[in-house]
Amino acid sequence: MIQVTIFENQAKEYTAFRCIGHAEYAKAGEDIVCAAVSALVINTVNSIEQLVSDECDLTTEQESGLIDFSLKDGYSEESLLLIQSLVLGLQEIQKNYGTEYMMLIFKEV
Repeated sequence: MIQVTIFENQAKEYTAFRCIGHAEYAKAGEDIVCAAVSALVINTVNSIEQLVSDECDLTTEQESGLIDFSLKDGYSEESLLLIQSLVLGLQEIQKNYGTEYMMLIFKEV
């Protein structure tokens, strides 16, 4: 299962997320749940880095499927919007495929 934890600050802004695991919906190379989650997460990170240019911390590990991302202080409204868009997409995946393959968790920090 893929676990995606979305971190929300006291101002109710999503400023970080941690994605880890593999969906195991289908065999490697055919897993549409894993591919969908990966595409959304990687596109969000790339968009923030290349289009918005906000500073962030990023840790990845291919084998475990880890993508650990957090915005640094001074982030923009655009970055917050991109993370909100990520959350919308992930909620739809969870709704359509169930928590057996992808679990979305929200934590206040």
